[in-house]
Amino acid sequence: MNRLATEREALTTRIDSVHGRSVDTALAAMQRRSAKLAGVAAMNPVHGPGLVVTLQDAQRDANGRFPRDASPDDLVVHQQDIEAVLNALWNAGAEAIQMQDQRIIAMSIARCVGNTLLLNGRTYSPPYTIAAIGDAAAMQAALAAAPLVTLYKQYVVRFGLGYREEVHPDLQIVGYTDPVRMHFAQPAGPLDY
Repeated sequence: MNRLATEREALTTRIDSVHGRSVDTALAAMQRRSAKLAGVAAMNPVHGPGLVVTLQDAQRDANGRFPRDASPDDLVVHQQDIEAVLNALWNAGAEAIQMQDQRIIAMSIARCVGNTLLLNGRTYSPPYTIAAIGDAAAMQAALAAAPLVTLYKQYVVRFGLGYREEVHPDLQIVGYTDPVRMHFAQPAGPLDY
């Protein structure tokens, strides 16, 4: 018991020497650092001007039919369509992106199974809404220049898939709320609180 008390006292002294004279000071420094990193790590909600892109599966015409020569694959939004839009937005300098009700971060995975989307363990059906904060004109230009987005737009015309871009003066983007677990990455140096 004495050994543990001595060790505790030594650790408290070490913390005090690095962060000030009290554990409260050290805790406050860690909380400030955590709040700063939360913004960079997309954990905080943000808002600003941007663009909303909506992708939708093809709808039947007035007679209840799809185009005669369409295969089922021609009529649904695919994973590569979503990825093409996301990549174009990032390449155009998007500062924050949300898909459906989730913030997209480096570890986000969007997978399509049939005509449903699996995003970070949750399932969604179309329409798929992607909101991005940034220069709307630059993002629209990047979408227009992206080969896979251009191909998707050809399917919009040919098979009736849905595609819409809307500029917004003030988008609200949620913070990422799921736990972030690293399995291989390690800190490169001291955490420097």
